Amino acid sequence: MAAKRMEAGDHPYGPTVARLIDEFGQLPGIGRKSAERLANHILNCSSEEANALADAIRDVKTSVRRCSVCFNLTESEVCRICQDPRRDRHVVCVVEQPRDVVALESSGAFNGLYHVLGGKIAPLEGTGPEDLTIHQLVQRVRKQGVTELVMATNPTLEGDGTALFITNILQNDNVRITRLARGIASGSVLEFANREMLADALRGRQQF
Repeated sequence: MAAKRMEAGDHPYGPTVARLIDEFGQLPGIGRKSAERLANHILNCSSEEANALADAIRDVKTSVRRCSVCFNLTESEVCRICQDPRRDRHVVCVVEQPRDVVALESSGAFNGLYHVLGGKIAPLEGTGPEDLTIHQLVQRVRKQGVTELVMATNPTLEGDGTALFITNILQNDNVRITRLARGIASGSVLEFANREMLADALRGRQQF
């Protein structure tokens, strides 16, 4: 739960520190105590360290973008994976978020390309197919000679529903659709799976 926001000037050190604690408190998984510890660290570290952190945050927001091919995060127009000539360009692994690419790459078991949807179809959260990169995925399949789609959406109700939605769109296209083997427990998320589990799931993928 995010830290409760302070009124300006509530903190004994003054409104500037109160604002810093407020901002840290908006980060995922950071409560009030953690936010205060982070703020105290910034206060106690050198100006060089604090400025390096500020520069890194500013640079990542100005330099990182979505790959124009797969929508993974990158600092160039096309990401490193899409540019790699050693990758199998006929096999595309479909994931929800860029962090899922990182998780699957750590397994060392996949040599194809990726497509990042940017989320999952979740009507209760106001996310529909039009909010994801499903249209771009369909165009990749139909125009770039993709012969297999590996559905690696998270094994949740919404993740499976998203995979089924894409499968229905492409049911008349000449593409094999597989999914990760259920070595990954239902209800879990890819970023928390270990590399052995991910490797087994990729090698044991099945027809969708």
